[in-house]
Amino acid sequence: MKSQGPSPDNASSLRSNIPTLIAVIIIIAVVVGLALAAKPGSQSSSQSGAIRVVAAENFWGSIAAQLGGDRVKVTNIINNPDTDPHSYEPTAADSRTVADARYVIINGIGYDPWMDKLLSASKTSAKTLKVGDLVGIAPGGNPHQWYSPESVRAVIAHITESYKVLRPADAAYFDQQRTAYENNGLKQYNALISEIKSKYAGVSVGASESIFTPLAKSLGLNLITPESFLTAMSEGTDPTAADKAATDQQITGKQIKVYVYNSQNSSPDVTRQVDEAKTAGIPVVTITETPVPANSSFQDWQVDQLRRLRDNLAKATGR
Repeated sequence: MKSQGPSPDNASSLRSNIPTLIAVIIIIAVVVGLALAAKPGSQSSSQSGAIRVVAAENFWGSIAAQLGGDRVKVTNIINNPDTDPHSYEPTAADSRTVADARYVIINGIGYDPWMDKLLSASKTSAKTLKVGDLVGIAPGGNPHQWYSPESVRAVIAHITESYKVLRPADAAYFDQQRTAYENNGLKQYNALISEIKSKYAGVSVGASESIFTPLAKSLGLNLITPESFLTAMSEGTDPTAADKAATDQQITGKQIKVYVYNSQNSSPDVTRQVDEAKTAGIPVVTITETPVPANSSFQDWQVDQLRRLRDNLAKATGR
């Protein structure tokens, strides 16, 4: 005999109980999930979560983020292009951020001494990279090592190895990230460096401060501005009268082909020299101390500046 199915009253009762049944199922699923997570050998959220990385400056933070991919979460203390990293005053929020970090990146070389204070106050056990120590430059040396391609390569290698120590299970992933970044992310950056060096090595140039010194050296350019003038401008002290006169003469006498100007660190002396260069028909190439716009990747920021440098060198030399 053909079955008759539930009566209308029974069907109505079943429908009314469906929300309760669904809620029970959800509760059971949650309880089972929590039990599985608590089993010995299973990964907890703290084990599987992203490595918390803090970078004092966003140019190093950009590199750290790209090398870490989705296995890291990077927080930069200095993000605003209008903020002077030399004189930054850290906040209580910065202290909490550092205290929660597993990996901290500091430029060092006297550039961000406030970061040492944050580390000391937070009593963090985080693994720490101090770029100056890595590349062998002590306080008093040139701190602008993100403008040194050689130092950038050393930092990339060190960050990758640090990530592998912090998350050994993801070692292959971090190696892949490094290879992709070096071969693809930095492709234009590396190509422009090679092009400028091959075409314009030995060309005399001037600069407003020492931020350009590491890059000029790597490019093979002849930076003839007195080193003491460059250092004084970088540190915010007054250059000597002799240095001012020598630098002015290099510009007005057209001894340089290009003048490189850090627009984030100006002074009346530098402003005057920029005007002198323009009057003399010497191309002025503007660079910045930190990425502009603030959300630019390290390589996009540097590639834009290198292109303008290359184009102005071509214009000045006819090559």
